[in-house]
Amino acid sequence: MDDFRLPLGSWVETAVAWLRDNLDALFDVITVVVRFLVDGLTDTLLAVPVPLAIVLFALIGWALRSWQMALGTAVSFTLIVAMDLWVASMQTLSLVLIAALVAVAIAIPLGIWSARNDTVRAILKPVLDFMQTMPGFVYLIPAITFFSIGVVPGVVATVIFALPPGVRLTELGIRGVDAETVEAGNAFGAKPGQILRGIQLPLAMPTIMAGVNQVIMLALSMAVLAGIVGADGLGKLVVQSVSTARLGIGVEAGLAVVIIAVYLDRVTAALGAPREHPTSLIGIAARRRTAAQTSAPAAAPGADPTPDRTKDEASSTTQPARVG
Repeated sequence: MDDFRLPLGSWVETAVAWLRDNLDALFDVITVVVRFLVDGLTDTLLAVPVPLAIVLFALIGWALRSWQMALGTAVSFTLIVAMDLWVASMQTLSLVLIAALVAVAIAIPLGIWSARNDTVRAILKPVLDFMQTMPGFVYLIPAITFFSIGVVPGVVATVIFALPPGVRLTELGIRGVDAETVEAGNAFGAKPGQILRGIQLPLAMPTIMAGVNQVIMLALSMAVLAGIVGADGLGKLVVQSVSTARLGIGVEAGLAVVIIAVYLDRVTAALGAPREHPTSLIGIAARRRTAAQTSAPAAAPGADPTPDRTKDEASSTTQPARVG
């Protein structure tokens, strides 16, 4: 048994080398697209004046959650500016948002497909288990091999690492829809696509949004590790603080990561359950719209708009007085 060894690592290296040699053009296209998206979003965020950007982030928090969220956002983002980490924070936010959007765009269709096909579910389950249990550092190795150093391998590794919970929770939400509701849709002659869009997706939306929330949180945690492969942002500062044993920089960068994580967590959670936040701007507007609709009298078609009291007074004046 001492001489027995399964050369699995060598097989993987051979497969990776084959992919790199034969799909080099595809990897170049992915590199250009990812770099364009991340750099474009970063430039857009940094082009907005910092005070205006803080106000916009606060308004998003108020619109979706509450004025307390808006106040906390303004204070915490001002703290990021005070620590001189605004540029690094926007770089990290851009990486997280692009990676999360790509992961969600892949995860939701896969989750729907898995919920509607048992064979697909049986195939995806061990793959997702493997992806969730594999250490995040391992994803950086082939990413560097295919895409060299920079933001692109960080985004690719982040997408792979953050993908599984989106698929699982989407499948869970679709499968959790009441079967009687789906049968009622079938009884009315709805097609499978109509049932999916009109019944299953709306009812499963809270669970799906919980999956989106988890995707964003995992993307943010992996974005910090992406600093190891040269991705700009807070992760790069954390790596520098570890390599140079500078505690202050690490604490400040870590605090900025926490602020961004809490903000994204609260915003995405509010998107999944808007009715739970009546003090949000959306909730206030909905209540006012409902109050306006209920207070407006609904006149029946063809009804006489003259009030009954006016009719009685008019009839009394036209009738002759009774002689005693």
